[in-house]
Amino acid sequence: MHIDQVPNFSLRQLSYLVTAARLGTISAAAAELHVSSSAISDSITTLEHQVGAQLCIRKKAQGLILTAAGKQIAARATNLINEANDLERDLKTTDGELAGPITIGCYPTLAPMILPVLLAEFGEQHPRVSLEIVETTQDKLAGKLESGEIDVAFVYETLIPGAPNHAQLFAQPAHVILAADDPFVSRETVRLEDLVDRDMILLDSPPSSQHTLGMFHDRGLQPTIRHATTSYEVVRTLVGRGLGYGVLVQRLKNTASYEGYPLVVKEIEPAVEPVGVEMIWSSSARVAPRVQAIINFAETTRWATHSNTEYA
Repeated sequence: MHIDQVPNFSLRQLSYLVTAARLGTISAAAAELHVSSSAISDSITTLEHQVGAQLCIRKKAQGLILTAAGKQIAARATNLINEANDLERDLKTTDGELAGPITIGCYPTLAPMILPVLLAEFGEQHPRVSLEIVETTQDKLAGKLESGEIDVAFVYETLIPGAPNHAQLFAQPAHVILAADDPFVSRETVRLEDLVDRDMILLDSPPSSQHTLGMFHDRGLQPTIRHATTSYEVVRTLVGRGLGYGVLVQRLKNTASYEGYPLVVKEIEPAVEPVGVEMIWSSSARVAPRVQAIINFAETTRWATHSNTEYA
């Protein structure tokens, strides 16, 4: 391919802009990149002159907000920088072995099931690939895939931000957890109508809270929430203490709470729709070979899911 003209700007200038935009201030970008604030500020000013457009609005105390042109250039620059980093790694890797970082986003309650498999089994297959983990709720994933901050994420299907590529790994229906001495333990299944006046311990973390409350609202019910917590284990612990029941999707082999109180799982009657666990990745950014490798690994892995018989 014939190269007509070499760009006036450099990857370093683009990286300064992208980093400052990601962190929100020039001073934070300077600290991360180990350069002076004036070097970054001057670089961005020069870049603006070279492309003929204002790329950012600088606020007091060195704050920075991208303009529409700046957002467009930053998005494309991120892809260019990632490709340049991949090229550098490929040039250093002569044996064809995959190398470099992969940043994985994971919904916290999925982490105990997903992350050990990736870190142990995928890590063993590709020892020169470093896996960086970001545990976060799905509402905080918005934009992180398209910006390149996260390469691939594992989430519930109910609230996937944006329109990324996705593949379903498995699906599970929600279930009710009860203390071992709960009066409903003798029942084979539990109806939401029978729970509505009892105390609920709500997992208040999107999308779990919306999904749980939605199941009740779809049947014209309003649950009685005694406590709400963002912690999966706190829900199980409070239920184990007999302070209420819980509604969860993720199923663990451990039949006891964090404190050792036994828990019993009951299926919901009538049956509720299973919730899919999805792997998502950017639909616009180039997928690096190492990221494609982890996508292929996840799609072909037989993920362990546990039936209610293991909790009885």
